[in-house]
Amino acid sequence: MFSRACEYAIRAVLYIVIRSADGAKLSVKEIAREADSPQSFTAKILQTLVREKIISSSKGPNGGFYVKPKAKPIMLNSIVKAIDGTDILKSCVLGLKECSDTFPCPVHWQVKESKTRLRDILLKKTIQELRDEFVKGKTYLKNYKLGNMKGMIR
Repeated sequence: MFSRACEYAIRAVLYIVIRSADGAKLSVKEIAREADSPQSFTAKILQTLVREKIISSSKGPNGGFYVKPKAKPIMLNSIVKAIDGTDILKSCVLGLKECSDTFPCPVHWQVKESKTRLRDILLKKTIQELRDEFVKGKTYLKNYKLGNMKGMIR
């Protein structure tokens, strides 16, 4: 449902939030490796996220990408909106230009409720909540779980 760029962005921001808790500033190379995304593509995604004020960056030898530990919560919707735009959950899953309750596509009614639930999740869930679930061992990232990252997380 989301573009590949949006998937990478969500994983990258989650990783940045996990690692920024101790004040770390991360390189594009490290973020790309941990998000399983191409480095040059990740750099463009991160630039967009900085421009949209979702994450921060600093230049220089001690620079990198980060989220301030006391930053306001980052809504999942803000990342999706920054990367995929606002129409992602409004558009027809079959790509038809004309799809609505009045003129439904063949799967309109089957996906309408799921799209509404996903929209609600994106509007209510924060990256920080996802981080907390990860830290508690309830979720996984990449091919490791919390035990592999103990030295990275406060």
